[in-house]
Amino acid sequence: MTTAFLFPGQGSQSVGMGKELAESYPVAKQTFDEADAALGYKLSQLCFEGPEDQLKLIEITQPAILTVSIAAYRVVQQEAPGLKPSFVAGHSLGEYSAHVAAGTLSFADAVRTVRNRGKYMQTAVPVGVGAMAAILGMPIDQLSVVCSKAGQGEIVSPANINSPDQIVISGSVAAVQRAADLAKERGAKRAIMLQVSAPFHCALMQPAQDELAKDLASLTFSVPKTPVVKNIDGTQTIAADEARAALIHQVTGAVQWVKSMQTLVAAGVDTFIEVGPGKVLCGLMRQIDRSKSCMNVEDKASLQKTISAVSS
Repeated sequence: MTTAFLFPGQGSQSVGMGKELAESYPVAKQTFDEADAALGYKLSQLCFEGPEDQLKLIEITQPAILTVSIAAYRVVQQEAPGLKPSFVAGHSLGEYSAHVAAGTLSFADAVRTVRNRGKYMQTAVPVGVGAMAAILGMPIDQLSVVCSKAGQGEIVSPANINSPDQIVISGSVAAVQRAADLAKERGAKRAIMLQVSAPFHCALMQPAQDELAKDLASLTFSVPKTPVVKNIDGTQTIAADEARAALIHQVTGAVQWVKSMQTLVAAGVDTFIEVGPGKVLCGLMRQIDRSKSCMNVEDKASLQKTISAVSS
């Protein structure tokens, strides 16, 4: 069995996430305590009790998902020491979780960095200026042409290539709306405008990328102990400087999730484990390659189920 651990990104948050892990496993509680200390406020309380509107604030959502993911990862390490990933990958924000798991970045540095990443992304584009839309049932090459035609001097481009059937586009409001309408005209199954606070993973995020680059330049990056598959191009790295550059460029670059999963499948991965809140990445895996098994770890029940499945 060759295993890859996958770490979720924004949108996987829910009130109560991580609470059972923290109550059941001291190593998970310690992870939340570390995050609270690094940030200077009770992130743990927001994860466990909400309120939801605060947990949805991007500068809180990002460190919250990272913390739950690393708490779950550390519990897996402790409860199933034989279950070690041959590769790690994370969706957008999840790439930071992957690097903590790989030993590239310290947990405290990652938590503080993604809090700032959230702030920079939120302030890069005034509210109401940017938009995102999910386009279902249109191949990436056709959708890229649609975006080019719909731009008309404004920005719109593929932002998350999540599966062959689901691609999210991002840019200025009017251009995204034009692209969504044109995609439907040209045969897309659906085009859904998303409720998001900013247009992520497009050129409008350049101010956020510039700010984040300064933060990342000041951090210590170690050589990853486990190969990390990068969002920006779907290739794997075990180089510290390459890891840093990839985290910088993914702010404006598209999340190449399909390529990332194809890289892992080509490397012989047959078992994928989503570590952290939710099952979004397992759902995408079913659309990318149904022949591969995908399990998740987010609480006691899913942990035991996954351990039983991999040891049988």
